[in-house]
Amino acid sequence: MSMPFVAAVIGYVTKRVAIEMMYRPVEFKGFWLIGWQGVIPRNAHRMASVAMELLTTNLIRPKEIFARLDPQRVAEELREPLLRAVEDITRELMAEYQPQIWEMLPAQAQQRLIRQVQADAPKLVEKLMREIAGNIEEVLDVRDMAVRNLVRDKALLNRLIRDVAQPEMRFIAHSGIYFGFVIGLVQLGAWALTHSPWIMPIFGGLTGWLTDWLALKMIFFPREPRKFLFFTWQGMFQRRRMEVAHDYGDLIAREVLTVQNVLEAVLTGPKSDRLFTLIQREVQRAIDAQISIAKPLVVLTVGSRRYQEMKLLAAKRAIELLPTTVKHVEDYASNALDVRNTIITQMQQLTPIQYEGLLRPAFRQDEWKLIAVGAVIGFLVGELQVLLLLH
Repeated sequence: MSMPFVAAVIGYVTKRVAIEMMYRPVEFKGFWLIGWQGVIPRNAHRMASVAMELLTTNLIRPKEIFARLDPQRVAEELREPLLRAVEDITRELMAEYQPQIWEMLPAQAQQRLIRQVQADAPKLVEKLMREIAGNIEEVLDVRDMAVRNLVRDKALLNRLIRDVAQPEMRFIAHSGIYFGFVIGLVQLGAWALTHSPWIMPIFGGLTGWLTDWLALKMIFFPREPRKFLFFTWQGMFQRRRMEVAHDYGDLIAREVLTVQNVLEAVLTGPKSDRLFTLIQREVQRAIDAQISIAKPLVVLTVGSRRYQEMKLLAAKRAIELLPTTVKHVEDYASNALDVRNTIITQMQQLTPIQYEGLLRPAFRQDEWKLIAVGAVIGFLVGELQVLLLLH
């Protein structure tokens, strides 16, 4: 009579093991080829690439998103840190390239020169913002940014799937109890008829394999609601689309497509050289415009080569100060970009197959391993059952 209950335990344990094997350990544990790493962390690049391909193809359009930033508002938000940065850069350049003239100027004259440069700084920011927003794909690869962050932080990739699919994971574990109990009843009948020592390990393996397979299928299928008598049935993940959209949108907006991550990608990503070129060009133009009347005299004083060096140094310092300066616009940018609500809205437009792609990559390629492990554990527990009953 213990057989159905043991089968229920096998069903639950094999599910729980399969779930944990998806996520843990985050890094490989073992020696050489003998060991294990969570299915998701081990395939981090592939899974992140599939998930972000869906994100950037169907959920967000970078150009549309970044067009929501108002260049004038950005310049206003950055005014205070921008003015300080301009003053620091101006003082540094003058001390480096015109130390004698700078020291001879009275403090009032120095301040007047700095204010003159500061007056044009917000206009430069507005111009840069308009150019960047209109050509965002040229300076930012959103997909590469998201994949890099998820591969670097495998725990975040785990959360992206685990948090979104928490009810599904719970269903998988609990379903093992019910499926296992039913299979255990069949096992009880087979044992009563045959008393074969092979009955329990075979049924144990069958319980581990079949319950894992059934649970995974029931999450995703059927994709569309199906009616049977008085019941309507649909895959659990498909049925929870609205709830998943909110959870997924929250996580992406809070931890993946953040202003800080975007800035890091712009400064260090594969297209960062284009941003540097753009900033360098605009800063050099601003310097030329500031000293347009006195340019021949300045070039004569410092030399044309040193004058070019001065402009390059100004651009370099402006780029170095970007991370510190942009922190002051994070709140406005996060609200303006509105990544969370954009994802929630767009997710409602996905086809069932596209929507399934949010979670399915975590299972599809390696689910046979999880099912096989469940079968092996079930077989071993069944063998243990034989030893307890017969010996």
